[in-house]
Amino acid sequence: MTDRRRINGPVGATFPPVFVYEGEDAVKETKKTRSRPPNAIRKMYLKTGVTPSASGSAYLEIETSAKGSGSGLKLSCTVHGPRSLPRSTPFSPHIILSTHVKYAPFATRQRRGYLRDSTERDLGTHLETALRGAIIADRWPKSGVDIIISIIEGDQDRESSKAEGDESWDMMNALSGCITVASAALADAGIDCVDTVAGGVAALVRNAADDSVSNIVIDPVPSEHEKILAACCIAYLPTRDEVTNLWFKGDLGASDMELYTSLVEKGIQASKYANRVLVECLGETVG
Repeated sequence: MTDRRRINGPVGATFPPVFVYEGEDAVKETKKTRSRPPNAIRKMYLKTGVTPSASGSAYLEIETSAKGSGSGLKLSCTVHGPRSLPRSTPFSPHIILSTHVKYAPFATRQRRGYLRDSTERDLGTHLETALRGAIIADRWPKSGVDIIISIIEGDQDRESSKAEGDESWDMMNALSGCITVASAALADAGIDCVDTVAGGVAALVRNAADDSVSNIVIDPVPSEHEKILAACCIAYLPTRDEVTNLWFKGDLGASDMELYTSLVEKGIQASKYANRVLVECLGETVG
């Protein structure tokens, strides 16, 4: 029996447009532009040990877009294990890694469901690939570890009247943050890794002033650019100089290999910046 006294909100939230006054009869919607240099990332806040009941945990927050408007990225990660598997499980000489990424229902413009969709399953698969190359798996035979990430706030602009940019570009920023916060949580849980893995994103964007001019930026925000042509998300181990996961998305010619190489190099540069924040956070925890 349904509760008739409870008023349920709409499935998809709507947002009013934001206008700026520029004259007696002229109004137009505000357009945000990138205020950071092309080789600069947004400020990050990372803290470990936020969930005492878990073996390891971490919280990551990335500041909002230009001029403090819009929505940033907020992630919470918990690690449970390593713990022994049930007796019925076949013997495995390596640790069994399980990753679970879930958006909160209120994290994005379009309200999310309580069950994981294909987008969240893809993020979990990419995250597992990125972390598997960093964990020393043979230290825990017939053991399992669960990594659960909750995306509290997605990296989307909530102040515009329409969604600018495809959701796939926001997914890459979310995956980059998931890799970084999961690496911090693994270190907090005491799970041995070959190196601290961090995520970085680089994108080929089109200039708003001239459609024929394109340049490569790191840590892109879709609402700050006219159009994103391609993007690359990388999980990188700085000490070993290895890439554990590479996710490329966009429409570029296969013959332009220099452009692909430039995107990968910029993605590695972005991951190095994120790794500095990760190392400083872990150093403060140990100290």
